[in-house]
Amino acid sequence: MSRRRRSTMSEQLKNELAKDLGFYDTVQREGWGGIRAKDAGNMVKRAIQLAEQAAAKQHRP
Repeated sequence: MSRRRRSTMSEQLKNELAKDLGFYDTVQREGWGGIRAKDAGNMVKRAIQLAEQAAAKQHRP
């Protein structure tokens, strides 16, 4: 039995990350299920980096 989790990233953010990381064409052709696990992991890493940078900017005087 397959479980589907609701995404915590917006579609817009996922699309931007896919474009930045170079696999957006795969997403357009095959959907999110067509990307490699490595690409998905890189996308999560990049999203975390962006969130950390945003948090650091908020804490600066």
